[in-house]
Amino acid sequence: MNLKEAIVNRRSIRKFQNREIDDKIIREIIEYAMYAPSAKDEQPWHFIIIKKRETLNLIEKKHPYAKMLKSAPLAIAVCGELKSENQQRYWMLDCSLAIQNLMLGSYEKGLGSVWVSIYPREERVKLLKDILSLPDDIIPLALIPIGYPNEIKKIPQRFKEEKIHLEKF
Repeated sequence: MNLKEAIVNRRSIRKFQNREIDDKIIREIIEYAMYAPSAKDEQPWHFIIIKKRETLNLIEKKHPYAKMLKSAPLAIAVCGELKSENQQRYWMLDCSLAIQNLMLGSYEKGLGSVWVSIYPREERVKLLKDILSLPDDIIPLALIPIGYPNEIKKIPQRFKEEKIHLEKF
């Protein structure tokens, strides 16, 4: 698989097979995430692997857009650390880049994933902080359910020439 294939063909998957994911694969896709660029190379991210069915079910019941957790064998909460002034400004961007790597890496391994937004919705941030026992300076940005896909999505045509501008708008 080449990079273009992964970028173009990766889709948001919300239905998963009842099949566990090997810990080695989980570790490898998190490693991909950690190679994302970050402002001043501060790497403000933290990754919380959630496998316990009771935790996944609790989040699914309380988050309005996390119904896919019913079938997901795991989810990874991607959180940002706010220790430095730089991290306070750029943690969302840095963690978003890590999430993109995580999702592309998942696709490369034959897994499906989807982005479930947490930040900036205060009630969702509080929900995950409480469930995952996060310290004050760790903010959950998103939850990424991951599993072997149990659905096939069509690949839309997204390239639009009219969105490209040279020098000026």
